[in-house]
Amino acid sequence: MDKNSLIYIAGHRGMVGSALWRELERRGYTNLIGRTRAEMDLCHRPAVDAFYAQHRPEYVFFAAAKVGGIHANDTYPAEFLYDNLQIQTALIDGAYRSGVKKLLFLGSSCIYPKHAPQPIPEDALLTGPLEPTNEWYAVAKIAGIKLCQAYRKQYGCDFISAMPTNLYGPNDNYHPQNSHVLPAMIRRFHEAKVGNAPTVTCWGTGQALREFLHADDLARACVFLMETYSAPGIVNIGCGSDLSIYDLAHLVAKVVGYQGEILWDTSKPDGTPRKLMDSARLFGLGWKPDIALPEGIGAAYQDFLERAATPSSAAA
Repeated sequence: MDKNSLIYIAGHRGMVGSALWRELERRGYTNLIGRTRAEMDLCHRPAVDAFYAQHRPEYVFFAAAKVGGIHANDTYPAEFLYDNLQIQTALIDGAYRSGVKKLLFLGSSCIYPKHAPQPIPEDALLTGPLEPTNEWYAVAKIAGIKLCQAYRKQYGCDFISAMPTNLYGPNDNYHPQNSHVLPAMIRRFHEAKVGNAPTVTCWGTGQALREFLHADDLARACVFLMETYSAPGIVNIGCGSDLSIYDLAHLVAKVVGYQGEILWDTSKPDGTPRKLMDSARLFGLGWKPDIALPEGIGAAYQDFLERAATPSSAAA
């Protein structure tokens, strides 16, 4: 890419897409393009084709998806599978047909088997059953990876795929039911603090282990890969360490300033027991993350206060 290349960021208003936009601007890329959902429905193939025909982007960062946590995946399995397949087919095939020079497709760590070896290497893909609580989203993402590889094999397209670990950061989704674990905790502990609640109840046993990466670090990794990597193999993007959900809850509570008791509802699922990415391939290429988890959670909490907290609770 050069600084004047026309770059399309699919999903530029979301957490990942907006981080990519900020990072590209920071690096001096001046010709960025995005479309909101109201401007272009990515599930509607004719609209996507018309966009590609009109603008002819040279590079595409594919950060658009229907996403959500365990509850959302379990409640809306058909939408998570169908909508993501529609989006991926339209954007990937459309990129090929319009002559896009390079596309980076973002998958998810949930593509790997529930009992994959830890840390999870890229070659663990399709070696075992998926975690049932998010298999619909995972199957769609696996299809996207394979579509990129198929277009590379058959047509010579420079389409690459990267698998981020669990993400958080500015513009995250803090919905009380449909968000991922870390932003959900931020909301829950904040509301408990301002409401003087004596306890907060979290799902599961707290023993599951998870890895977290700030969206700004992910954006740096994606631009790095777009500039330096061109191969069919997928690339994990993680920070290289994990912690228990129990420890995460106590860390979020500390950052937010909640001092009550944390309880655990063991009737709720833990999800995958452990999910730590093996990011040796990426680290070996010369990239490492910059943002430590306590620092990142502090910034995410400020984002929540500015965007998602009610006026009364933000001021409390």
